[in-house]
Amino acid sequence: MSLTAGVVAVQGDVSEHATAIERAARSHGHEVVVHEIRESGVVPDCDLLAMPGGESTTISRLIHGEGIAPEIRDHVAAGKPLLATCAGLIVASSDAGDDRVDELGVIDASVERNAFGRQKDSFEAPLTVAGLDDPFPAVFIRAPAIDAVGTADVLATWDDRPVAVRDGPVVGTAFHPELTTDSRIHGLAFFENDATELPLEESR
Repeated sequence: MSLTAGVVAVQGDVSEHATAIERAARSHGHEVVVHEIRESGVVPDCDLLAMPGGESTTISRLIHGEGIAPEIRDHVAAGKPLLATCAGLIVASSDAGDDRVDELGVIDASVERNAFGRQKDSFEAPLTVAGLDDPFPAVFIRAPAIDAVGTADVLATWDDRPVAVRDGPVVGTAFHPELTTDSRIHGLAFFENDATELPLEESR
């Protein structure tokens, strides 16, 4: 089955997410065409959507200014999967803890920005993630953490703090899964998500 994927391309690791989506799709027996999204009108045609990291206030300003934000909300309301990573998680949350961020509210959780330190404190950790058989090599760069969770389910914790959650068709991570050659997080978000109606294969 051929799918249409979109990567919100206002900031962040756009090409890396596109590559990870393509790799995950192949491993699950799908063909996918990935579009970079910088303006409104593209999201409604997407089956899958990724929102990379960057700077949360800038991402928030640009997706609202370009009319992309309401389309992302509609995408999620239709039950289509969204993967939001690092600053993308902050913007997708219900409470970013920062008045400069106009949250999308598609993940019922509050977050703390830079919870694990600044750029110099970046690290990689073997993360146990619900739904994955083996630890995931998670890359944390100026990573947020999740302070409180409402309806979202916690998929992973680090240092006793949630760093990955699922809320219906949305998966949010505090780390950068696109910065490894391991595409299992993208597979988990897009092809092993019981909340979506995409044709799924058995989890690997």
